[in-house]
Amino acid sequence: MHNEIKDVTVIGGGPVGLFAAFYAGLRGVSCRIVDALPELGGQLMALYPEKYVYDVGGLPKILAKDLAKNMIEQGTQFHPEVVLEAEVRELEHENEHWLLATPRGEFRSRTVVITAGKGALIPRVLECPGWDAHHRDDGGAHTHVRRPEDFRGKRVLLVGGGDSAVDWALGLQGVAREITLIHRRDEFRAHRASVERMRADADAGRLSVLTPYEVRALHGEGGCVHAATLYHNETHAETTLAVDAVVALLGFKPDLGPIARWGLHLQKNTIHVSPLMETNLPGIYAAGDVVHYPGKLELIATGYGEAAIAVNNAVHYLNPKARVSPGHSTNLRVFAQE
Repeated sequence: MHNEIKDVTVIGGGPVGLFAAFYAGLRGVSCRIVDALPELGGQLMALYPEKYVYDVGGLPKILAKDLAKNMIEQGTQFHPEVVLEAEVRELEHENEHWLLATPRGEFRSRTVVITAGKGALIPRVLECPGWDAHHRDDGGAHTHVRRPEDFRGKRVLLVGGGDSAVDWALGLQGVAREITLIHRRDEFRAHRASVERMRADADAGRLSVLTPYEVRALHGEGGCVHAATLYHNETHAETTLAVDAVVALLGFKPDLGPIARWGLHLQKNTIHVSPLMETNLPGIYAAGDVVHYPGKLELIATGYGEAAIAVNNAVHYLNPKARVSPGHSTNLRVFAQE
């Protein structure tokens, strides 16, 4: 399989990458998906499988894990080769194709579509005494909520002011015994409607919201957290809060990793692309959060369109006689009903 040259290799198995693989199959070209994670689905599965996604067309709301399941079904229906736990470390032009070097071997492709999201997402952590001792697989300090049931009956301290922090302050109700959310500022960055709902729940006594507070230290033993020292960053007054779990939802530091060394034109931590999703390298396209162009929106919905543009133009690159537009799916023979 390693020696087979594919028409399109998609780097990244998240929703945008899966949609790119779907479009490659729709256009009748051979495809491979390569991803560094152990399963398809990208951030939907790795970071927030139990959170609802509300801004995908045709779906009023859907759990991230269910959206991932649907995307995997759609993206693999034409049987692309799938290579997991294979970070692409090198991308080199070889004769008339591209060579992708990974820990699982070398792969060759005539074109490449990069859908690597923001690259390697390194979670920001609490820089305080006690964090390192408790941030481990069986510890009480976390950087995300993977399974809400892990927090059932616990006193949970959430730290952050973005969508993830506010969403889990709402989402852990009925699961956690107590919920306290602290943020270093009075204003939250999360969606306004979510913030208003959170404040209403706080007024009703369903959770506590403390601002402007930060964590001074975590206390416990054997990886188990027993308490957190909080301080008011204006008065500097300290207080101790009894907790069983701490979740630092402080966002991520994006890191393109090896992608930054491939000779692509970059703008900060993104790849500059043309309106055709072309990079500066021939036969290399990109889509999703990894790209930048004027007016770019970092949304799954936007990424779907970019994936379609990238793949259809890759098909035209492979065969200049091929139309860029495949036409409407309802009229394609590949979907003809018996």
